[in-house]
Amino acid sequence: MTAHKNDTISTGVSDFLLNCFVTYPSWQLWLSLPLSLLFLLALGANAILLITIRMEASLHEPMYYLLSLLSMLDIVLCLTVIPKVLAIFWFDLRLISFPACFLQMYIMNSFLAMESCTFMIMAFDRYIAICHPLRYPSIITDQFVVKAATFILVRNALIPLPIPILSARLHYCWRNVIDNCICANMSVSRLSCDDVTINRLYQFAGGWTLLGSDLILIFLSYTLILRAVLRLKAEGAVAKALSTCGSHFILILFFSTILLVFILTHVAKRKVSSEVPVLLNVLHHVIPAALNPIVYGVRTQEIKQGIKRLLKKGR
Repeated sequence: MTAHKNDTISTGVSDFLLNCFVTYPSWQLWLSLPLSLLFLLALGANAILLITIRMEASLHEPMYYLLSLLSMLDIVLCLTVIPKVLAIFWFDLRLISFPACFLQMYIMNSFLAMESCTFMIMAFDRYIAICHPLRYPSIITDQFVVKAATFILVRNALIPLPIPILSARLHYCWRNVIDNCICANMSVSRLSCDDVTINRLYQFAGGWTLLGSDLILIFLSYTLILRAVLRLKAEGAVAKALSTCGSHFILILFFSTILLVFILTHVAKRKVSSEVPVLLNVLHHVIPAALNPIVYGVRTQEIKQGIKRLLKKGR
């Protein structure tokens, strides 16, 4: 009788409630305006960048194809997270179904890893451009971009797949309130009455395998670039070489700094409010997405000129 009762309870939860900034409800009000502006900026700036690269024949080069991929990933991540957060802030729509929650969990894990992998490929592109400029046209070809994009999509679609599957297989007995604005894996898993050790281990191992290996290779690429640049003797060669990879380096800093702060606040969660990691997690899905196209648009002359030509055609 008891076993039957427990089975009934374990299958009773069919939805989750996202408990977003309940400790500081005033945060919802003052965060909603900047968050909505950042969301619109991210969508608008990335859309303009994609249209510009598509319309301008001079931008049909491997580096800009990779930038287009990054913009598409940014748009998907923004659309997956921010509208739901704003719906909670404005209309108190905290309810989220099981399938929607685990789909959001999967997209966040896989697309974040795809972004990291794209940065790694872009770092390799800059390494070849600066350290082996004569071989660049024969190595970084359209075919290379197709292979790189396939690798980015396949690797990062498959490895994070067990994360939502493991979470969906857990029994959720009676608790269904997620102390987060989004369906982060461990925020959801800790509601279960099952052992979540495997979930924790896979999240940790998968995260460090994907993001960790990408960051190591990015760091290695830039170390080799810096070493090659410092050997240049020609006047102005150092400044010119650094300017070619400056935009990319700034984007990596946006991406990794927020991620690093998010990890550190989780490690020191007893010393900071529990709402801070939640806020950083939300911001990490919109701030880099909003700033990435702006940095490239401002710092890259070809894109700047392309946008100007596009605006003139629109008139």
